[in-house]
Amino acid sequence: MNEEHPIIKIEALGKIFSGSDGDFAALEDINLEIRSGEIFGIIGMSGAGKSTLVRCINFLERPTVGTVYFDGQNLSDLTKRELYHIRQSIGMIFQQFNLLMQRNVLGNVCFPLEIAGVDKKEAVEKAKKLLSLVGLTDKTYSYPSQLSGGQKQRVAIARALATNPKVLLCDEATSALDPATTRDVLMLLKDINKRLGITIVIITHEMRVIEEICNRVAIIDSSRIAEVGRVENIFTRPKTSAARRLVFPEDRSMENLPGKRCCRIVFDGNSSFEPVIAGMVLDFRQTVNILFADTKNIDGKAFGQIVIQLPDNELTADRMMEYLRAKNLTVEEVDGYV
Repeated sequence: MNEEHPIIKIEALGKIFSGSDGDFAALEDINLEIRSGEIFGIIGMSGAGKSTLVRCINFLERPTVGTVYFDGQNLSDLTKRELYHIRQSIGMIFQQFNLLMQRNVLGNVCFPLEIAGVDKKEAVEKAKKLLSLVGLTDKTYSYPSQLSGGQKQRVAIARALATNPKVLLCDEATSALDPATTRDVLMLLKDINKRLGITIVIITHEMRVIEEICNRVAIIDSSRIAEVGRVENIFTRPKTSAARRLVFPEDRSMENLPGKRCCRIVFDGNSSFEPVIAGMVLDFRQTVNILFADTKNIDGKAFGQIVIQLPDNELTADRMMEYLRAKNLTVEEVDGYV
């Protein structure tokens, strides 16, 4: 990953839509840099402006104010023809796949190559290589109606890669898939990023998707960027209320936690899943209530978070916090957290 060169740079971008009820600011003062070769996440609640932002990145929506640079070029300065060539360097996949139902899988992947004027024999050869890359060689002559949701998205990924893009934009690309299929598609994207060096931008409302494969993330809230940083830093120490709402499930507001003192324990991959809570209970001979747990084991390392209610005794609660920190865990009190 190139730390110095942003493949996408956005400066003071704003987008206003006009309607019968007046003007609506979909985006305000967006400043963002996405580095070449990284997997970058853009996350926010519904209506925050994510999809508008991704359409501004490839100029399907022209910003009202501000500038978008792609690979050093100011998109506002380009002619329609020049923009068309730039868009060939920006692949895109969508929530609903957008496949051509009357074409088989091979025909769908060949379609952007046909539009680009690539020789038919060359296009077929390239499409078959891409179908092999996404694990769909056996579905080459099947039609979209014969495919599962995950297979359709793999076809869409192969199609998006057909024009050798530098960037792949994924707009809620896993929202229509079940959890197991979502993970398979995300692992495919991660593999493509590693093998081909393509910059991938993931637009989603799901923190789990961001945690799974992104290097850095921007949180968009009420049309503005609320926070940007490495995923592990934002997950471990969210600074803004927008970030905290996304890190915690929507129905688990920290304001509603019972008891005087509650704490959040974050597993960030630096520790294994030894029975930390059970060990603490045995050592202190005091019970704690687990109010929320969302953890997973990846390659023997622990990731996720647990929220517990501490005993009422202040000294015992303080000592428990010290015990947890001594285990190299990130621990913070979360009373009235958001």
